[in-house]
Amino acid sequence: MAGRTRVKICGMTEPFEVEKAVEAGVDALGFIFVKQSPRAIDPERAREIIAALPPFVDAVGVFMNEKPEVVREIVNYCGLTVVQLHGQEPPEYCQMMPCRVIKAFQVKPGMGPDFLEPYSNVVWAFLLDAYHKEMGGGTGETFDWSLIAKLEPKKPLILAGGLNVDNVSAAINQVHPFAVDVNSGIETSPGRKDPAKIEALLRQVAKTDNLCV
Repeated sequence: MAGRTRVKICGMTEPFEVEKAVEAGVDALGFIFVKQSPRAIDPERAREIIAALPPFVDAVGVFMNEKPEVVREIVNYCGLTVVQLHGQEPPEYCQMMPCRVIKAFQVKPGMGPDFLEPYSNVVWAFLLDAYHKEMGGGTGETFDWSLIAKLEPKKPLILAGGLNVDNVSAAINQVHPFAVDVNSGIETSPGRKDPAKIEALLRQVAKTDNLCV
């Protein structure tokens, strides 16, 4: 496989765990601004953590069906570099964002290119996750990766949904995503990341990419 698979760890809440993730070589960190999420973080705390991030580590804000003016305010206040949208936000909404946008979709049988195509000119990447009728993400479940080919994504693909140290290699080898997004698979409890699992995940991704032995 050419290139390197990027890694995003989502649902960060603790400065120490952020520090360890950065040391392990993560490319992006996700901060969830969805109140009903067990991994939700308030803007004040997120701002303090993000202010300490080194260069070239993206701070991604996760939102779902939030008012665009609220998203813009949090982006500016916290210093977010990317917005990740998990709701029913239309393409016009994405164009209102003050930074790059990742649009998330929950994949289920019967979906085709028409679900993604309207967003192709307004987002930076597509994130594909497991379908759940009540949850917008963070299900901890994988999905049938063979369905991805039918979607024909025309933007960089970020793969999410139940990824962990044990299955990330299979995911990369089958899907060849631009990046993987990992959350519950490296946790000790919701919102608390295990630094040892993060380190093991990064090593496994690098090994799969043939960048180390």
